[in-house]
Amino acid sequence: MLLATFKLCAGSSYRHMRNMKGLRHQAVLAIGQELNRRALGDSNPGTWINQVRRRSSLLGSRLEETLYNDQELAYIQQGEAAMQKALGILSNQEGWKEENQQANGDKVLSKVVPDVGKVFRLEVVVDQPMERLYEELVERMEAMGEWNPNVKEIKILQKIGKDTVITHELAAEAAGNLVGPRDFVSVRCAKRRGSTCVLAGMATHFGEMPEQKGIIRAEHGPTCMVLHPLAGSPSKTKLTWLLSIDLKGWLPKTIINQVLSQTQMDFANHLRKRLEFSPASEAWH
Repeated sequence: MLLATFKLCAGSSYRHMRNMKGLRHQAVLAIGQELNRRALGDSNPGTWINQVRRRSSLLGSRLEETLYNDQELAYIQQGEAAMQKALGILSNQEGWKEENQQANGDKVLSKVVPDVGKVFRLEVVVDQPMERLYEELVERMEAMGEWNPNVKEIKILQKIGKDTVITHELAAEAAGNLVGPRDFVSVRCAKRRGSTCVLAGMATHFGEMPEQKGIIRAEHGPTCMVLHPLAGSPSKTKLTWLLSIDLKGWLPKTIINQVLSQTQMDFANHLRKRLEFSPASEAWH
């Protein structure tokens, strides 16, 4: 069962900016320029955001109060924390063990992370430019059920600012129906730094989407996808997907491990077919 990719940015809402005047409007634009500048040069996600927030302190807090309410800010902060945690896990190269490897080079690795549990890491190269993957995985997120049989439906429940979204995902049964239907409520985020894009997120609570009868509400911990052009071949994309999930219910670990690693392999195959047979839409550019 696929956990779709995740999407968040702490950027400003253009609608709100148009309604702001004078000093506050200029301050938003200045802060936005500073965020963009730092995004291109800082490899540690969230660091440049925190630096700008510290520098803008009182003004920044007033602007945030204007742009977002407390609950929206909480979602933004949750997505940001998930991204930093997930990237921290990926940056540690020690302890990874091979779960699955294909002849084309696709592979799934795993390891146990303290306070998180067992995580899975998919590494693949896709013969498409990064912009095309970003388009399919982010801009067309709600269409994923059309091409990935592991996903029945993804629906955006709420948009916050420019890029923050809360989503509900209904996953298909897996492992010969041994793993029954699950659903997920997630905060998703996307940050772009130069030629690299990071899609991240984690489980969250959304009062308007309670648990549904007959469906187990599963949860995933910090998870992310990293997209960047393949070195020496900019028309190809290196995709790394960190998957951390608690399926809930009673399931043998051997079945869980098999399902999750196979889900990642299946995802790569379905994504390639989608990109090959569904050309990019000019409407998204």
